[in-house]
Amino acid sequence: MKKLVIISTAIFMYTGLYAQTANTQLQTNVTKLDNAETIKDYEQLASAFLTIANAQKNQWLPYYYAAFCNAKIGWLKQNADPDNIEDFADKADEEITKAQSLIDTSKQKKELSEIYCVQMMLNQARVFINPETYGPKYGPTSFGYIQKAKMANAENPRMLYLEGWQKFATPKMYGGDKKLARQLLIQAKEKLSTASANTVEPHWGMKEVEELLKQLK
Repeated sequence: MKKLVIISTAIFMYTGLYAQTANTQLQTNVTKLDNAETIKDYEQLASAFLTIANAQKNQWLPYYYAAFCNAKIGWLKQNADPDNIEDFADKADEEITKAQSLIDTSKQKKELSEIYCVQMMLNQARVFINPETYGPKYGPTSFGYIQKAKMANAENPRMLYLEGWQKFATPKMYGGDKKLARQLLIQAKEKLSTASANTVEPHWGMKEVEELLKQLK
């Protein structure tokens, strides 16, 4: 009996230390994500987040961040290497689906809104492969995820950024509106400016918003 108690205690301590290490790694990589700029940066982070996810299979955030990094790579490749986007979009799709399976979608609306934002990004990334071929299929899907993200949490600044981006990028004849895009981006910036960066919860978006606002001056 005494041996069983010792073994159980050792397992408990090991499990606790393992989880603590994974949480520390998550925070470290989220901090790196705040400063990521290049495709290589996001590739390395996607791999790091997936490693953490595989160690904490019941946590949604590592899968979410791995998916975000892969979707972001798709966006960064749209002008330089669009033919190579699909693999990253597929990875993001698999990872964000896993993240969604780990939350209570009926109660965790803020988390669900964040997941829908990544769904929007990965579907838009598919459009970048060939807008004429993939736009009719994935464009409406991308737009639909923005609406889902808004319904889940209308205050989500990342949703506001993506809606602003879509209004900016869409031709006027198809519903584009640069004035509305600027308004949405300003709203997103105001909300992001009050968000804490010292958290593992999603808080990205400020640099994307600022880059787009520069183009709207």
